[in-house]
Amino acid sequence: MEEYTGKQIKVLDGLEGVRKRPAMYIGNTGKEGLHHLIYEVVDNSIDEALAGYCKEIKVILHKDGSVEIEDNGRGIPVDIHQQFKAPTVEIVLTKLHAGGKFDNKAYTISGGLHGVGVSVVNALSKKFVIEIKRDGNVYKQEYSRGKAKTKLEIIGKCPKNETGTKVIFFPDEQIFSTTKFDSKILDTRFSELAFLNPGLKISLKDEIKKIKKDFIHNGGLIDFIKWINEAKEILHKPIYFKKDADHTVIEVVIQYNSGYRENIFGFVNTINTIEGGTHVSGFKTALTRVINDYAKKNNIIKESLTGEDVREGLTAIINIKIPNPQFEGQTKTKLGNSEVKGFVDSITTSCLSEFFEENPTIAKKIAMKVAEAAKARIAAKKAKDIVRRKNAFSFSGLPGKLADCSNKRKESTELYIVEGESAGGSAKLARDKEFQAILPVQGKIINVEKTSPVKALSSEEIINIITTIGTGTGDQFDIKKLRYRKIIIMTDADVDGEHIKTLLLTFFFRFMPGLIENGHVYVALPPLYRVRKKKDYYVYSDEELKKLTEKLGTAIVTRFKGLGEMSPEQLWQTTMNPSTRKMNKVFIEDAIEADRVFTMLMGSDVAARKAFISENAKEANLDI
Repeated sequence: MEEYTGKQIKVLDGLEGVRKRPAMYIGNTGKEGLHHLIYEVVDNSIDEALAGYCKEIKVILHKDGSVEIEDNGRGIPVDIHQQFKAPTVEIVLTKLHAGGKFDNKAYTISGGLHGVGVSVVNALSKKFVIEIKRDGNVYKQEYSRGKAKTKLEIIGKCPKNETGTKVIFFPDEQIFSTTKFDSKILDTRFSELAFLNPGLKISLKDEIKKIKKDFIHNGGLIDFIKWINEAKEILHKPIYFKKDADHTVIEVVIQYNSGYRENIFGFVNTINTIEGGTHVSGFKTALTRVINDYAKKNNIIKESLTGEDVREGLTAIINIKIPNPQFEGQTKTKLGNSEVKGFVDSITTSCLSEFFEENPTIAKKIAMKVAEAAKARIAAKKAKDIVRRKNAFSFSGLPGKLADCSNKRKESTELYIVEGESAGGSAKLARDKEFQAILPVQGKIINVEKTSPVKALSSEEIINIITTIGTGTGDQFDIKKLRYRKIIIMTDADVDGEHIKTLLLTFFFRFMPGLIENGHVYVALPPLYRVRKKKDYYVYSDEELKKLTEKLGTAIVTRFKGLGEMSPEQLWQTTMNPSTRKMNKVFIEDAIEADRVFTMLMGSDVAARKAFISENAKEANLDI
């Protein structure tokens, strides 16, 4: 037996633990984690804005790969810390859980709860420079990978009333798989912050793309919901209410549209809680109760409405500010404060009931909308029951088109959703039957963005996909029932193929978002060309083709018109062999932006779609 004593216990000093396990603090070390570094620093500046001291935040993405973030808040303290006998700023930057947010004196409300944000950024940066304006002086200190490289020094003077903090950091390529920042990813988050902090100006400058944008929204949540719903057909003006009690502020805005999707966004101290939490639960409970009471009282319904009924076509934003938020995890995606649920429930119930009494026209319009949703739900249940009975007659309950794999352990299996019978036939011959399953879809599946859930769930192609994947949809979605580790969309590299891919992505985003959120959805990248000169080269873009033909000289170039044109051997070698294929993993950068993109691409507003495509044509490879 191996010895287990105190010698085996390793104590990581300072920020070593952050470098050892960075994903614990920033989610991952890919593109999302990289941008999380910016959010952590900006969140500190936002806390200064919430405290009433910061009016402007500047963010610059420099050509050298660094990020500069500056605010005009109070500036991090520079006096000697009594306990550690070092400048306070150095303690804040080199020790976890060191900050001014623990006793509610420096900050009554803050999003940077744990006191780890800026120290984590310092730990994961190969170079980190901080400048502080306070008391008429400009202070500077430099760090590398969490350790101070210089002492805090005064490098100049400034007017006494001029204060603030500037951070410049270079992310560490030893930690991150990519160190290239994308200003487009920052756009939505900065817009959100400007909506949530009316009057605050956030400026973003991208020196590489030569873009400069200012984010400032004086209309708050009402402007926010109009922005989210700009491409939707709305049913009424926004319903807005705000209450303040015991240092807790809740503000809610609600607006229904003629569509079928629900979009509820929760924020706590300006942090986007993408997994919801007690504030969202309290809102949902109150909304269901109030609309049920109104609809029954006015004889619009007899049977009780479900939560799913009342949220069909709803967009809502719940923004709360509380002194001691309890987030689940450092990345703060879910609120856990139990007392918040009752508070939000109570406020929403009283304010929404009062609004309905004073605005009967809007109240009736909403009640009629949800009553139709209830009828559709009942019809959909009947359709699902028919499907269940139909599947019960087959041996496995799985679609006849599915060529399943022999391995039943989902950890190592893949499902290819393939366009058309021809490509499906090639894929079935090309695959490794041990771990790769093939499901052909016939033509373009139904556009779920413009179709009621009842009609969508009655479509044979949609039913086949749902049954094959196994998780169920909507409120019935259960990731534990997933039958394959990877769901791979494989379509032709042409306009029709792109359309089918977008239709499938829209379906997954609207009905099974958990598949994307948990990292199970991929898009296969088949080659566009085969270049033959002594041997075969497979090329995936026109730019790549140009470079290769310049290098090879005269060669035979074949353009693949579709997957069905490839031999099974070619399809395996280029698109299905795990050791040689190329794939894009699909992920949701931001739920709000994803909703806006799908609404514009797949909705009914032709003008909005044309404007969106025109604006984004140069960046056609869209990460959702």
